[in-house]
Amino acid sequence: MALSVSSLASAFSHLSLPSTSAPHPPPLLRLPTTRRAARLVLFASGADAAEPVLEAEAPAADDGPEEVLAVEAEEDALSGLALRKYVKQRLPGGFAAQRITATGRRKMASARVVLQEGTGKVFINFRDAKEYLQANPMWVEYCKIPLVTLGFENNYDVFVKVQGGGLSGQAQAICLGVARALLKISPANRVPLRSEGLLTRDTRVVERKKAGLRKARKRPQFSKR
Repeated sequence: MALSVSSLASAFSHLSLPSTSAPHPPPLLRLPTTRRAARLVLFASGADAAEPVLEAEAPAADDGPEEVLAVEAEEDALSGLALRKYVKQRLPGGFAAQRITATGRRKMASARVVLQEGTGKVFINFRDAKEYLQANPMWVEYCKIPLVTLGFENNYDVFVKVQGGGLSGQAQAICLGVARALLKISPANRVPLRSEGLLTRDTRVVERKKAGLRKARKRPQFSKR
């Protein structure tokens, strides 16, 4: 029985320890929490001080590729409408009512060109030349070769209405139209333009297809047996 009493006493002593030691752990646990809270407050104050900088940089960092593309699309749409109105204002009465006009042709393309004093801009079918010609440097250069030859690349604006053919033929038709329009400005421009071959109409066109052939001259394979 003594053993059982001692074991019970030890059990009760173990049970009483948490009750006696219960008041002590909370202060020990509270001290670290208070320190952590102080640290958190310090970090929060540092974050609060840095918030204005993050807010200032947020718009540039948050702009994703989709938002940028959407903004650019809206600007392009507005610029297209504004450009069409601008061209109509510069050409009162349309292309036929202008003073310096000329027509250029190449392959199946026909271009009607109007020259006006300006800064060297080129507009094709109410659009910017670089956009219309798909930013092809060779085609864009065709439209300006006559002006560059005479040194007028920054003196005149070119307004074009073109139809038929492809972009390559249209660009060459515009080149001939600009060269012919420069002759109306001054007959003295004929010599430098003629020496560069810019006043010669290129009459080469695609040869028509013949009956019984695959193309103009391509024949089907001959089989003797």
